[in-house]
Amino acid sequence: MAMMEHDREGFGLARNDRRRRGVYLLPGAFTVGNLLCGFYAVLAALQGGTAQLDYAARAIGFAILFDAFDGFIARMTHTNTDFGKQFDSLADMVSFGMAPSVLAYAWGVQVMMQSDGTEGRYVHQLAWLVCLAFVICCAWRLARFNVHGMAPGGLRYFVGMPTPAAAGVIAATVHAAGEPLLDWRWSLAWLGLILLVAALMVSSIRFPSFKDLPWARRQHSLWYIAAALLVGSIIKYSEVVLMLIAGGYLVTGLSLHVVRLVRHRLISRTA
Repeated sequence: MAMMEHDREGFGLARNDRRRRGVYLLPGAFTVGNLLCGFYAVLAALQGGTAQLDYAARAIGFAILFDAFDGFIARMTHTNTDFGKQFDSLADMVSFGMAPSVLAYAWGVQVMMQSDGTEGRYVHQLAWLVCLAFVICCAWRLARFNVHGMAPGGLRYFVGMPTPAAAGVIAATVHAAGEPLLDWRWSLAWLGLILLVAALMVSSIRFPSFKDLPWARRQHSLWYIAAALLVGSIIKYSEVVLMLIAGGYLVTGLSLHVVRLVRHRLISRTA
């Protein structure tokens, strides 16, 4: 009888261990999906053409979703590991570093260089430096996050613009605008935006993380209606809605930083 109980206990432990391994594999599967989308985005951007560039932008958008679900599932199931953390960072380097920089170059400079003369060549020389700076800043941002983590005081804020949001600005702009840039003046403005986003990644400006929200608790039914409306609007009007989300997040981080600076100066004056 004791032997049977011991066998049952051992079988139960083995079954729980298999379930645990399955839970650990689930976040990794989403990380692989993130990496796959980033790899596809690079290949599509290299092919050029309006349709392929839009496919690349969409792939980066799906990579952002996979990355979000990866972290969410890992936190909810308490399956965060050092290996998963490093694997996720390497995938992010491809999807949110290399892929958006190649897309930014192919959409904003490559076609223009073929139509404009001397100005186009000068912009081309500047473009590869700007896109390289974006990749370096992305790697810097990921390394800093792996070492220091979130901003002090909890999970409310990131230090610097997160890499998925930075890549989302590029992907949303390409998806919304459609046709590649043909005027070197617009290309210069585009490179300026890329430099701004790259600088925000390595800055000390705090951006909302939304990790402190009680996602696992029961929510009011209005939240489900709002989520359904958001998903429907993205499907129907993806160009406008995604651009508003990406731009709104960027503006929110900058606005909150300005508010903190003003508040800090007011406090220092009254002290």
